[in-house]
Amino acid sequence: MRSDEPSAEFGPESDVPDAPEPLRWRLPLALFLLTVCSTFYVGAGQVLQHEPLEYFTQRRPEGVVIALRAMLWATAKGWVFAVPLLAILLCHEFGHYLMARRHRVRASLPMFIPFPNLFGTMGAVIAMRGRIRTRDALIDIGASGPLAGLAVAVPVAILGLSLSKVEPMSGRTGIIVEGDSLLYLALKRVVCGPIPAGHDVWLHPVAFAGWTGFFVTMMNLLPIGQLDGGHVAYALFGVRQDRWSRWISYALLALAAGIALWVWRTMPTDRLDSTAFTPAAVWCMWSLLSRGVMRLGGDRHPPTGDEPLSPGRRRVGVFALLCFFALFMPLPIRLQ
Repeated sequence: MRSDEPSAEFGPESDVPDAPEPLRWRLPLALFLLTVCSTFYVGAGQVLQHEPLEYFTQRRPEGVVIALRAMLWATAKGWVFAVPLLAILLCHEFGHYLMARRHRVRASLPMFIPFPNLFGTMGAVIAMRGRIRTRDALIDIGASGPLAGLAVAVPVAILGLSLSKVEPMSGRTGIIVEGDSLLYLALKRVVCGPIPAGHDVWLHPVAFAGWTGFFVTMMNLLPIGQLDGGHVAYALFGVRQDRWSRWISYALLALAAGIALWVWRTMPTDRLDSTAFTPAAVWCMWSLLSRGVMRLGGDRHPPTGDEPLSPGRRRVGVFALLCFFALFMPLPIRLQ
Protein backbone atom coordinates (compact mmCIF):
# COMPACT_ATOMS: atom_id res chain seq x y z
CA MET A 1 0.00 0.00 0.00
CA ARG A 2 1.48 3.26 -1.07
CA SER A 3 -0.33 5.20 1.54
CA ASP A 4 2.40 4.57 3.98
CA GLU A 5 5.53 5.73 1.96
CA PRO A 6 6.70 9.21 0.90
CA SER A 7 6.72 9.59 -2.85
CA ALA A 8 10.07 11.32 -3.09
CA GLU A 9 13.42 11.72 -1.48
CA PHE A 10 15.64 14.70 -2.06
CA GLY A 11 19.38 14.88 -2.14
CA PRO A 12 21.82 17.76 -2.25
CA GLU A 13 20.60 21.06 -3.60
CA SER A 14 21.93 22.22 -6.91
CA ASP A 15 20.80 24.73 -9.49
CA VAL A 16 22.79 22.99 -12.22
CA PRO A 17 20.51 20.97 -14.54
CA ASP A 18 20.66 17.31 -13.67
CA ALA A 19 22.69 15.27 -16.11
CA PRO A 20 21.02 12.26 -17.76
CA GLU A 21 21.82 8.92 -16.20
CA PRO A 22 21.22 5.33 -17.25
CA LEU A 23 17.71 4.10 -16.55
CA ARG A 24 17.90 1.39 -13.90
CA TRP A 25 14.95 -0.85 -14.65
CA ARG A 26 15.86 -4.36 -13.45
CA LEU A 27 15.07 -3.92 -9.74
CA PRO A 28 11.85 -1.88 -10.35
CA LEU A 29 10.67 -4.51 -12.84
CA ALA A 30 11.41 -7.38 -10.46
CA LEU A 31 9.59 -5.65 -7.61
CA PHE A 32 6.64 -4.86 -9.86
CA LEU A 33 6.33 -8.48 -10.98
CA LEU A 34 6.41 -9.63 -7.36
CA THR A 35 3.70 -7.05 -6.59
CA VAL A 36 1.61 -8.41 -9.46
CA CYS A 37 1.87 -11.87 -7.88
CA SER A 38 1.00 -10.63 -4.38
CA THR A 39 -2.00 -8.56 -5.51
CA PHE A 40 -3.32 -11.45 -7.63
CA TYR A 41 -2.91 -13.75 -4.63
CA VAL A 42 -4.80 -11.40 -2.30
CA GLY A 43 -7.46 -10.75 -4.93
CA ALA A 44 -8.02 -14.47 -5.37
CA GLY A 45 -8.82 -14.74 -1.68
CA GLN A 46 -11.52 -12.10 -2.12
CA VAL A 47 -13.03 -13.75 -5.19
CA LEU A 48 -12.91 -17.37 -4.01
CA GLN A 49 -13.16 -16.76 -0.23
CA HIS A 50 -10.16 -19.09 0.11
CA GLU A 51 -6.46 -18.41 -0.32
CA PRO A 52 -4.80 -20.08 -3.32
CA LEU A 53 -2.46 -21.94 -0.97
CA GLU A 54 -5.47 -23.87 0.33
CA TYR A 55 -6.05 -25.24 -3.17
CA PHE A 56 -2.45 -26.42 -3.27
CA THR A 57 -2.87 -28.15 0.09
CA GLN A 58 -6.11 -29.84 -0.96
CA ARG A 59 -4.67 -31.20 -4.22
CA ARG A 60 -1.22 -32.06 -2.87
CA PRO A 61 -2.04 -35.78 -2.46
CA GLU A 62 -2.64 -35.93 -6.23
CA GLY A 63 0.89 -34.73 -6.97
CA VAL A 64 2.90 -31.53 -6.89
CA VAL A 65 2.20 -30.62 -10.53
CA ILE A 66 -1.56 -30.94 -10.13
CA ALA A 67 -1.44 -29.00 -6.86
CA LEU A 68 0.58 -26.18 -8.46
CA ARG A 69 -1.86 -26.00 -11.37
CA ALA A 70 -4.75 -25.71 -8.93
CA MET A 71 -2.95 -22.95 -7.04
CA LEU A 72 -2.15 -21.04 -10.24
CA TRP A 73 -5.76 -21.40 -11.43
CA ALA A 74 -6.95 -19.95 -8.12
CA THR A 75 -4.40 -17.12 -8.16
CA ALA A 76 -5.43 -16.09 -11.69
CA LYS A 77 -8.94 -15.41 -10.38
CA GLY A 78 -7.49 -12.47 -8.48
CA TRP A 79 -7.24 -10.35 -11.62
CA VAL A 80 -10.62 -8.79 -10.81
CA PHE A 81 -9.02 -6.98 -7.87
CA ALA A 82 -5.38 -6.83 -8.94
CA VAL A 83 -5.75 -5.29 -12.41
CA PRO A 84 -7.79 -2.21 -11.39
CA LEU A 85 -5.68 -1.68 -8.27
CA LEU A 86 -2.42 -1.89 -10.22
CA ALA A 87 -3.85 0.50 -12.82
CA ILE A 88 -4.54 3.05 -10.07
CA LEU A 89 -1.09 2.65 -8.52
CA LEU A 90 0.73 2.76 -11.85
CA CYS A 91 -1.05 5.97 -12.86
CA HIS A 92 -0.22 7.46 -9.47
CA GLU A 93 3.47 6.60 -9.64
CA PHE A 94 4.01 7.47 -13.28
CA GLY A 95 2.25 10.79 -12.71
CA HIS A 96 5.13 11.61 -10.34
CA TYR A 97 7.77 10.08 -12.59
CA LEU A 98 6.75 11.85 -15.80
CA MET A 99 6.44 15.23 -14.10
CA ALA A 100 9.83 14.77 -12.46
CA ARG A 101 11.37 14.02 -15.87
CA ARG A 102 9.59 17.01 -17.37
CA HIS A 103 11.17 19.29 -14.76
CA ARG A 104 14.59 17.69 -15.22
CA VAL A 105 14.65 16.13 -11.76
CA ARG A 106 16.42 12.77 -11.76
CA ALA A 107 13.95 10.14 -10.68
CA SER A 108 14.01 6.38 -10.40
CA LEU A 109 11.32 4.22 -11.87
CA PRO A 110 8.61 3.35 -9.32
CA MET A 111 9.76 0.65 -6.93
CA PHE A 112 6.71 -1.28 -5.75
CA ILE A 113 6.68 -3.04 -2.41
CA PRO A 114 5.01 -6.48 -2.52
CA PHE A 115 3.50 -7.50 0.77
CA PRO A 116 0.94 -10.21 1.60
CA ASN A 117 -1.38 -7.87 3.50
CA LEU A 118 -4.98 -6.84 2.87
CA PHE A 119 -4.02 -5.08 -0.39
CA GLY A 120 -1.12 -7.23 -1.54
CA THR A 121 1.29 -4.30 -1.52
CA MET A 122 2.69 -1.56 0.66
CA GLY A 123 2.65 0.85 -2.28
CA ALA A 124 5.66 2.21 -4.10
CA VAL A 125 8.53 4.66 -3.76
CA ILE A 126 10.16 6.93 -6.31
CA ALA A 127 13.62 8.20 -5.38
CA MET A 128 14.42 11.70 -6.61
CA ARG A 129 17.92 13.10 -6.52
CA GLY A 130 18.52 16.80 -6.87
CA ARG A 131 16.62 19.91 -5.96
CA ILE A 132 13.12 20.73 -7.16
CA ARG A 133 13.87 24.30 -8.10
CA THR A 134 10.51 26.06 -8.31
CA ARG A 135 7.22 25.98 -6.45
CA ASP A 136 5.41 25.36 -9.74
CA ALA A 137 7.52 22.25 -10.29
CA LEU A 138 6.83 21.11 -6.73
CA ILE A 139 3.08 21.37 -7.32
CA ASP A 140 3.40 19.49 -10.61
CA ILE A 141 5.41 16.65 -9.10
CA GLY A 142 3.53 16.46 -5.79
CA ALA A 143 -0.03 16.70 -7.10
CA SER A 144 0.33 14.75 -10.35
CA GLY A 145 0.46 11.33 -8.67
CA PRO A 146 -2.63 11.59 -6.45
CA LEU A 147 -4.70 13.30 -9.13
CA ALA A 148 -3.72 10.78 -11.80
CA GLY A 149 -4.48 7.87 -9.48
CA LEU A 150 -7.77 9.44 -8.42
CA ALA A 151 -8.80 9.89 -12.05
CA VAL A 152 -8.67 6.10 -12.37
CA ALA A 153 -9.95 5.24 -8.88
CA VAL A 154 -13.24 7.12 -9.31
CA PRO A 155 -14.48 5.21 -12.38
CA VAL A 156 -13.15 1.95 -10.90
CA ALA A 157 -15.15 2.60 -7.72
CA ILE A 158 -18.28 3.48 -9.70
CA LEU A 159 -18.00 0.30 -11.75
CA GLY A 160 -17.30 -1.79 -8.67
CA LEU A 161 -20.21 -0.34 -6.71
CA SER A 162 -22.53 -1.08 -9.62
CA LEU A 163 -21.43 -4.74 -9.35
CA SER A 164 -21.85 -4.81 -5.55
CA LYS A 165 -24.91 -5.82 -3.54
CA VAL A 166 -26.65 -4.18 -0.59
CA GLU A 167 -27.09 -6.83 2.07
CA PRO A 168 -28.01 -6.97 5.79
CA MET A 169 -25.09 -6.84 8.22
CA SER A 170 -26.75 -8.76 11.05
CA GLY A 171 -25.14 -12.08 11.85
CA ARG A 172 -21.91 -11.27 10.00
CA THR A 173 -18.76 -11.40 12.07
CA GLY A 174 -15.06 -11.37 11.26
CA ILE A 175 -15.59 -9.12 8.24
CA ILE A 176 -13.65 -6.06 7.14
CA VAL A 177 -15.64 -2.83 7.10
CA GLU A 178 -14.17 -0.14 4.88
CA GLY A 179 -14.03 3.47 6.03
CA ASP A 180 -16.32 6.15 4.65
CA SER A 181 -15.25 9.48 3.21
CA LEU A 182 -17.41 12.26 1.77
CA LEU A 183 -16.56 11.19 -1.78
CA TYR A 184 -17.10 7.50 -1.11
CA LEU A 185 -20.42 8.12 0.65
CA ALA A 186 -21.59 10.26 -2.27
CA LEU A 187 -20.67 7.56 -4.80
CA LYS A 188 -22.44 4.88 -2.75
CA ARG A 189 -25.56 7.04 -2.61
CA VAL A 190 -25.54 7.76 -6.34
CA VAL A 191 -24.70 4.23 -7.51
CA CYS A 192 -26.40 2.06 -4.86
CA GLY A 193 -29.22 4.35 -3.78
CA PRO A 194 -30.46 4.77 -0.20
CA ILE A 195 -29.10 2.04 2.08
CA PRO A 196 -31.61 0.72 4.65
CA ALA A 197 -30.71 0.68 8.33
CA GLY A 198 -28.78 -2.43 9.29
CA HIS A 199 -27.58 -2.90 5.72
CA ASP A 200 -24.38 -2.02 3.89
CA VAL A 201 -22.76 -2.48 0.51
CA TRP A 202 -21.10 -5.89 0.17
CA LEU A 203 -18.15 -4.85 -1.98
CA HIS A 204 -17.29 -6.54 -5.25
CA PRO A 205 -13.47 -6.92 -5.60
CA VAL A 206 -13.47 -4.15 -8.23
CA ALA A 207 -15.19 -1.83 -5.73
CA PHE A 208 -12.63 -2.76 -3.08
CA ALA A 209 -9.84 -1.90 -5.54
CA GLY A 210 -11.45 1.51 -6.10
CA TRP A 211 -11.83 2.07 -2.36
CA THR A 212 -8.17 1.08 -1.88
CA GLY A 213 -7.27 3.73 -4.44
CA PHE A 214 -9.15 6.29 -2.34
CA PHE A 215 -7.37 5.10 0.81
CA VAL A 216 -3.95 5.28 -0.82
CA THR A 217 -4.62 8.74 -2.22
CA MET A 218 -5.87 10.02 1.14
CA MET A 219 -2.77 8.79 2.94
CA ASN A 220 -0.44 10.30 0.37
CA LEU A 221 -2.27 13.65 0.44
CA LEU A 222 -1.73 14.08 4.17
CA PRO A 223 0.00 17.50 4.35
CA ILE A 224 3.00 16.17 6.22
CA GLY A 225 6.73 16.27 5.44
CA GLN A 226 7.61 14.92 2.02
CA LEU A 227 4.39 13.07 1.39
CA ASP A 228 2.58 14.23 -1.73
CA GLY A 229 0.31 16.46 0.35
CA GLY A 230 3.37 17.84 2.11
CA HIS A 231 4.89 18.86 -1.23
CA VAL A 232 1.66 20.56 -2.28
CA ALA A 233 1.23 22.36 1.04
CA TYR A 234 4.86 23.54 1.04
CA ALA A 235 4.44 24.95 -2.46
CA LEU A 236 1.30 26.79 -1.32
CA PHE A 237 2.39 28.01 2.13
CA GLY A 238 6.19 27.96 2.14
CA VAL A 239 8.30 27.38 5.25
CA ARG A 240 5.26 27.68 7.55
CA GLN A 241 4.38 24.18 6.37
CA ASP A 242 7.36 22.74 8.29
CA ARG A 243 5.71 23.73 11.57
CA TRP A 244 2.25 22.64 10.43
CA SER A 245 3.61 19.24 9.42
CA ARG A 246 4.70 18.60 12.99
CA TRP A 247 1.34 19.74 14.35
CA ILE A 248 -0.57 17.51 11.95
CA SER A 249 1.53 14.45 12.84
CA TYR A 250 0.77 15.08 16.53
CA ALA A 251 -2.91 15.58 15.65
CA LEU A 252 -2.95 12.12 14.08
CA LEU A 253 -1.61 10.69 17.32
CA ALA A 254 -4.36 12.52 19.21
CA LEU A 255 -6.91 11.14 16.73
CA ALA A 256 -5.63 7.62 17.39
CA ALA A 257 -5.95 8.13 21.15
CA GLY A 258 -9.45 9.54 20.75
CA ILE A 259 -10.60 6.60 18.63
CA ALA A 260 -9.10 4.12 21.09
CA LEU A 261 -10.94 5.82 23.98
CA TRP A 262 -14.20 5.87 22.00
CA VAL A 263 -13.87 2.15 21.20
CA TRP A 264 -13.10 1.31 24.82
CA ARG A 265 -16.09 3.30 26.09
CA THR A 266 -18.65 2.09 23.52
CA MET A 267 -17.67 -1.47 22.58
CA PRO A 268 -19.32 -4.32 24.57
CA THR A 269 -16.79 -6.01 26.84
CA ASP A 270 -17.19 -9.41 25.19
CA ARG A 271 -16.18 -7.93 21.81
CA LEU A 272 -13.33 -5.78 23.08
CA ASP A 273 -10.18 -7.30 21.63
CA SER A 274 -7.16 -6.08 19.68
CA THR A 275 -9.03 -6.01 16.36
CA ALA A 276 -11.47 -3.44 17.75
CA PHE A 277 -8.59 -0.96 17.96
CA THR A 278 -7.53 -1.36 14.30
CA PRO A 279 -8.55 2.21 13.26
CA ALA A 280 -6.60 3.68 16.18
CA ALA A 281 -3.60 1.51 15.30
CA VAL A 282 -3.67 2.76 11.69
CA TRP A 283 -3.45 6.41 12.73
CA CYS A 284 -0.93 5.73 15.49
CA MET A 285 1.34 3.89 13.06
CA TRP A 286 0.98 6.62 10.46
CA SER A 287 1.74 9.38 12.96
CA LEU A 288 4.90 7.63 14.15
CA LEU A 289 5.94 6.80 10.58
CA SER A 290 5.46 10.37 9.41
CA ARG A 291 7.49 11.69 12.33
CA GLY A 292 10.25 9.19 11.57
CA VAL A 293 10.34 10.22 7.92
CA MET A 294 10.52 13.90 8.86
CA ARG A 295 13.38 13.19 11.27
CA LEU A 296 15.33 11.33 8.60
CA GLY A 297 14.80 14.22 6.19
CA GLY A 298 16.09 16.83 8.63
CA ASP A 299 12.62 17.84 9.93
CA ARG A 300 12.36 20.45 7.19
CA HIS A 301 11.07 20.28 3.64
CA PRO A 302 13.85 20.94 1.09
CA PRO A 303 13.49 24.56 -0.05
CA THR A 304 12.55 25.72 -3.52
CA GLY A 305 13.16 29.02 -5.25
CA ASP A 306 11.34 32.19 -4.20
CA GLU A 307 9.34 32.52 -7.41
CA PRO A 308 5.60 32.88 -6.72
CA LEU A 309 3.21 30.15 -7.76
CA SER A 310 1.46 30.69 -11.06
CA PRO A 311 -2.34 31.06 -10.75
CA GLY A 312 -2.92 27.74 -12.53
CA ARG A 313 -0.61 25.80 -10.21
CA ARG A 314 -2.19 27.46 -7.17
CA ARG A 315 -5.60 26.23 -8.31
CA VAL A 316 -4.19 22.73 -8.80
CA GLY A 317 -2.67 22.79 -5.31
CA VAL A 318 -5.89 23.96 -3.68
CA PHE A 319 -7.85 21.32 -5.59
CA ALA A 320 -5.45 18.61 -4.41
CA LEU A 321 -5.91 19.61 -0.76
CA LEU A 322 -9.69 19.71 -1.24
CA CYS A 323 -9.43 16.17 -2.59
CA PHE A 324 -7.74 15.20 0.67
CA PHE A 325 -10.71 16.50 2.70
CA ALA A 326 -13.15 14.74 0.35
CA LEU A 327 -11.21 11.47 0.84
CA PHE A 328 -10.48 11.70 4.56
CA MET A 329 -11.70 8.67 6.53
CA PRO A 330 -11.66 9.09 10.33
CA LEU A 331 -12.09 5.30 10.70
CA PRO A 332 -10.12 3.98 7.70
CA ILE A 333 -10.78 0.29 8.21
CA ARG A 334 -12.12 -1.86 11.01
CA LEU A 335 -13.01 -5.44 11.71
CA GLN A 336 -16.53 -6.46 12.72
